[in-house]
Amino acid sequence: QVQLVESGGGLVQPGGSLRLSCAASGFRFNVYGMYWYRQSPGKERELVADISGTGGTTNYADSVKGRFTISRDNAKNTVYLQMNSLKSEDTAVYLCNVKIMRRDSWGQGTQVTVSS
Repeated sequence: QVQLVESGGGLVQPGGSLRLSCAASGFRFNVYGMYWYRQSPGKERELVADISGTGGTTNYADSVKGRFTISRDNAKNTVYLQMNSLKSEDTAVYLCNVKIMRRDSWGQGTQVTVSS
């Protein structure tokens, strides 16, 4: 059974940093790409970043390029999202995702609030 558990969210001032973690279990972690999405009230869910199974390939939404870094530790079955220079528009619930056999699995999400 696939399980994804996010952590690391919180309240941060504009310009601050946070590191999100997503602990995965129930599948061969190093085989699958991992995805970070975010969801804000009244907005569509947005793909923020993704990373290949080996970690060798990463992609970012234009809105976070240069500020966010996705990484993974396959020994720990964990994917990370380092978020720097945070802006108020980054406020959202951040969700971890994996796509296995055309099926999406999601974590419960972690709230990130950027506010002074």
